[in-house]
Amino acid sequence: MRAPLLLWAAAAWLAVSAVVAHPGRGGGGEQPLSRIAVERAVLAVDDAAHVKASPLVLGLKGENSKWVDVEFFHPNPSSDDWIGVFSPENFSAAICEPENKRQYPPVLCTAPIKYQFANFKNDGYNKTGKGYLKLQLINQREDFSFALFSGGLFKMTVTWTSGYDITEAVPFVEWGEKGGRRFLAPAGTLTFDRNSMCGAPARTVGWRHPGYIHTSYLKDLWPDSPYTYRLGHRLMNGTRVWSKSYSFKASPYPGQDSLQRVIIFGDMGKAEADGSNEFNNFQPGSLNTTYQIVSDLENIDMVVHIGDICYANGYLSQWDQFTAQIEPIASKVPYMVGSGNHERDWPGTGSFYGNLDSGGECGVPAQTVFYTPAENRAKFWYATDYGMFRFCIAHTEEDWRPGTEQYKFIEQCLSSVDRQKQPWLIFLAHRVLGYSSCAYYESEGTFEEPMGREALQELWQKYKVDLAFYGHVHSYERTCPVYQSQCVVDASDHYSGPFQATTHVVVGGAGATLSEFTASKIQWSHFTDFDHGFVKLTAFNHSSLLFEYKKSRDGNVYDHFTISRDYRDILACSVDNCPRTTLAS
Repeated sequence: MRAPLLLWAAAAWLAVSAVVAHPGRGGGGEQPLSRIAVERAVLAVDDAAHVKASPLVLGLKGENSKWVDVEFFHPNPSSDDWIGVFSPENFSAAICEPENKRQYPPVLCTAPIKYQFANFKNDGYNKTGKGYLKLQLINQREDFSFALFSGGLFKMTVTWTSGYDITEAVPFVEWGEKGGRRFLAPAGTLTFDRNSMCGAPARTVGWRHPGYIHTSYLKDLWPDSPYTYRLGHRLMNGTRVWSKSYSFKASPYPGQDSLQRVIIFGDMGKAEADGSNEFNNFQPGSLNTTYQIVSDLENIDMVVHIGDICYANGYLSQWDQFTAQIEPIASKVPYMVGSGNHERDWPGTGSFYGNLDSGGECGVPAQTVFYTPAENRAKFWYATDYGMFRFCIAHTEEDWRPGTEQYKFIEQCLSSVDRQKQPWLIFLAHRVLGYSSCAYYESEGTFEEPMGREALQELWQKYKVDLAFYGHVHSYERTCPVYQSQCVVDASDHYSGPFQATTHVVVGGAGATLSEFTASKIQWSHFTDFDHGFVKLTAFNHSSLLFEYKKSRDGNVYDHFTISRDYRDILACSVDNCPRTTLAS
């Protein structure tokens, strides 16, 4: 009979983040534990995180196996969180030996014996942070310990549309590292019908069946590695129907110090290359913006389109037209979207604005056609990380003011970022929640969306948001680093030293008919351009960022600045959340 074993709930004081996944290589079977590069783990102490396991002693009655109840809590949960079980229980750096004098010993020295995702059979985990698992342990001659981890298992989402219902064909993706082993990943299928629309023209003359939207998740990707994939459907008679082949590069490891380039714009819409079917020439810059991005795609890693996506306005055929236009981009690099008034707004549907801008769509096509990592895709606010960037994407068609669910999300997104890994903190929203000298906003007497920045500017300043981007106004504008309508420092083409205030950028001129600016001189408005264009951010490393505004007509740079800082100030407390001290203390 084996001796009783003790359980240790190690993560009562510890949360561990940034565990990178190993690649899948070779032709044989793959050990699941090899996916966890535990030696790359870093510590993120959080007193609020905890793991509790019971019973505390196994084998009191001579059993060689036992089911263990594991309860846990994470204050900032995500879908990548997981529980690791270790044996022997001591998995700290104390038992590590560095391989050479230049190498620091890793925090963790042994792989877990098993792991499970925190949201496994815990549907509410991503919202509450609370979870429960039953794990079976066998007597392995040593005590056990448990730890709660965040991150480490990367995935890419592939979405496409077809005419095949799931009763006609099974959708899937064939994919793998370039030149390597191929895998098959199943896809889920969604659609919607006329009754899902909220009004005309979306459910009258504008209605057209959207087809079937398929989404597949390519998991455990090796950071920065090239992959190829093609879309497939297995018909009921066994025949397989294939798309052409595509390629992409997996995203960098969160916090990775490398060249990372992101395109940002809003309000692009679609246009027809043959010049047909364009009512009032509503998106005259759309094709130029698309062509410029496609021509520079080898130097682009990600695209963020912050609302007013295709201006279908209830004519459902236009969603197909738009996705065909951006397919050369979205099939190769991540294409993230936000929601605008022309996707969501409709009276009586819960949108913050009761206008008719969505043409009766009330958000349904946008949230179905585009996958976003939101807890609730209908609400359309979410956080997404790319290398050294943290993007907090708000949804201006839902209430964002203090006390609302979205306000809590915004503060959580800004406050939870680890600035050692992601020094570049970016806030994005469709309507201008910051600053704009657009003539329309001037007529409202606000120079912002009414009630836009009154509460949010305290969050931007407190959490030291580098840049805030908006669409809705169909032109370009850059402010000085501004707080409470005052330039904290003069606008410049280079910023260095400690963080002072957020720079606000209106970049809604990607396609739609242009918006006029006020003729008045506004103290915080540094650069305006009444033309179509987009922004490119280039992060060279953790301390150097390049901002460029390019015109869609020629792709040339017309405004730019750089930021250089070491971010020691970012890691310290900010002015209004430092502990109160006196000379005596």
